[in-house]
Amino acid sequence: MPAQQTISSFLYDCLAKEGITEIFGVPGDYNFALLDELESYSGIRFVDNRNELNAGYAADGYAHVAGLSAMITTFGVGELSASNAVAGAYSEHIPLIHIVGSPAFSMQEAGTKAHHTLMNGDYSVFLRMHQEITCYAVKITPENAAEEIPKAIASAVRERKPVYLDIPQDTATTRIETPGIQQELSYMSDELVVQETAQLMKEAIDQAEKAVLLVDIFTSRYHMENIILQLAEHLNIPTAQMMQGKSGFNEQHPLYIGIYAGAFGSQQVRGYVENADLIITAGLLESDFNMAKFTADLPAEKRIDIQPQEISIQNKARYNTVVEEVIDALTLMECRTFEQIGYLPSFYDFPSENYSERLLAETYYPIIQKLLQPKDIVVVETGTFSYGLPHVRLPENTLFISQGSWQSIGYALPAAFGAELAAPGRRVLLFMGDGSFQLTAQELSAMAEQNLKPVIFFLNNKGYTVERYLNTENTHARYNDIPHWDYMQLVKSFYPAAETVSVSTSTEFEEAVARIGQNDTLHFIEMNVDDQMDAPIHLKRLREFAEGSSS
Repeated sequence: MPAQQTISSFLYDCLAKEGITEIFGVPGDYNFALLDELESYSGIRFVDNRNELNAGYAADGYAHVAGLSAMITTFGVGELSASNAVAGAYSEHIPLIHIVGSPAFSMQEAGTKAHHTLMNGDYSVFLRMHQEITCYAVKITPENAAEEIPKAIASAVRERKPVYLDIPQDTATTRIETPGIQQELSYMSDELVVQETAQLMKEAIDQAEKAVLLVDIFTSRYHMENIILQLAEHLNIPTAQMMQGKSGFNEQHPLYIGIYAGAFGSQQVRGYVENADLIITAGLLESDFNMAKFTADLPAEKRIDIQPQEISIQNKARYNTVVEEVIDALTLMECRTFEQIGYLPSFYDFPSENYSERLLAETYYPIIQKLLQPKDIVVVETGTFSYGLPHVRLPENTLFISQGSWQSIGYALPAAFGAELAAPGRRVLLFMGDGSFQLTAQELSAMAEQNLKPVIFFLNNKGYTVERYLNTENTHARYNDIPHWDYMQLVKSFYPAAETVSVSTSTEFEEAVARIGQNDTLHFIEMNVDDQMDAPIHLKRLREFAEGSSS
């Protein structure tokens, strides 16, 4: 006989089944029913953020580690505050369950002019807005809850995108009969399609003299790392990553050659990739950031494109199929193998020839590369760091979290908070700048409340340096300046136990790095850079390209 339980407890059972142990958010009167149930629910706890935007960013970081996340906001004011983070999760393919506590269904039917509404009686307006930034949006009722809640969660997991659940106050506490949580059936491909796709891939591979595998964002988003590694090893194929592909391939593997970033990255990697007569891409995203302002030269006629649900072969044939099955079939075939070329040195493998005691990007990136350890979680803010750190070679099993597509400044601090909650046994390293810090600094308070201990590298270059680089017409515009804060004192006010240090030279930075781990607390290293136009090599080349394009 079906069990009977409240809709909110059924929701939490569905989330617990997916491995969620924390839900982020901010309380508000329309979500009290949801939060009251959660407070007494065993196995999932509510994590209170300083605002809803930060809750969304934290949930995003959590999903990077755990595979799925959830947050609870209140109707109108709360959900709209979080909507930037939800849109970012959509852009970045992050599965996030956004649960909104809304006014009682009786109020909604009556069109009551209640607070947090637009005072026009329209209670579906925010759901309609979220239909554009989620892959599934639904208002939960007693009649549809048993079907729609599992359906929405399955959509998030399958599509790797956020979903939206509007749950009215009175609906949350309504008891319904639930048939038990069903496992979603996995999809199997047609065997003939699998074999035909694998055979055509083999023919293209066998005809190639020089080939390369390019690993990109959807490899890690859709958990294809193992099957792509299997393909790489079967073909013995030199493998590079795109800028947004970090974490998709082990950078210590003998087949790994480096980051491909068109005209702005390693010219040795660029030469190898662009001179290959076969380019196999895994999870490719052809965005402006990823394709280095489209200086990346990857003709479709030379490519086999492996995407999560389809494979395209040299711009001639496209097959909707299960990638794992095709690669399994391919690895049973005897294919041409390629010659290893080994890792091609990056910008930061050695101390800079232009070593400066004054703190500069050319000097501090090699130091950063040396301090990284296996299993670290590296969270990178949008800014100069997002152009420099992708070129740093990662140790094995290091997770790299950044927003290459959405690029919302202020993202990284709350995202690091969520990532560390999802992986309490791993070291979290957060890299952010002063401009973005001023947007979401208050989440340090949440870190202190949860006793989290990340290592924060804080680049103080007195404003939005990345914007100065991108605006070639008005480099020193005053709108890219920001007010000075006493960052050391501010961090201590939010997190009294934090270990803080301010450095201005390479020697001081190395000494500060050496002290990491000596005190079991949050480490905050302020990196003071004198030159506002100091930047990593990738960003300097991008600016030269932009100047040439505009001249």
